[in-house]
Amino acid sequence: MRIISGYHRGKQIKAPDNLPVRPTTDFAKEGLFNVLNNYFHFDAVQVLDLFAGTGNISYEFAARGALSVVSVDSHAGCANFIRRTAQALDFKNISVFNLDAILFLNNCKSKFNIIFADPPYNWDSYAVLPQLVTDNNLLLPDGFLVIEHPVAISFREHPKFYQQRAYGKVNFSIFAENL
Repeated sequence: MRIISGYHRGKQIKAPDNLPVRPTTDFAKEGLFNVLNNYFHFDAVQVLDLFAGTGNISYEFAARGALSVVSVDSHAGCANFIRRTAQALDFKNISVFNLDAILFLNNCKSKFNIIFADPPYNWDSYAVLPQLVTDNNLLLPDGFLVIEHPVAISFREHPKFYQQRAYGKVNFSIFAENL
């Protein structure tokens, strides 16, 4: 995986093989950030990265100057890898929590411009994510929730659904707080 843009552009990051992750492809990540670039100034956003895994998405936001990036992953190895990598890259805008994403959402008091969630593709609770974000009022006005998911999952009937983008086998559903 690599950082596509911003500070550290082109930097390759090699995650340990023993992490239980499926990093977002560079192709899909670039497509998503091209979409988000039309709605946000990255140097003015607060980001929550759920199921952060290797930190791939967190590093991309941090490199583009995000005000803050909160990375949450329940696997201690993933959380420790993100901490070490953020420190090595001098990303002072990344904070890491080794917690279950649902527990974090239910107890979070902060609000974000962008919430990105990339649960394991075999996870059976995708439908709960947009509801928890809405119920806990975690998006700032004009904020987006982005969920990476397999093609078999559809959120099109959700009242806050805005659009779906596909990049190869990677699908992103975007939910908008105020559109």
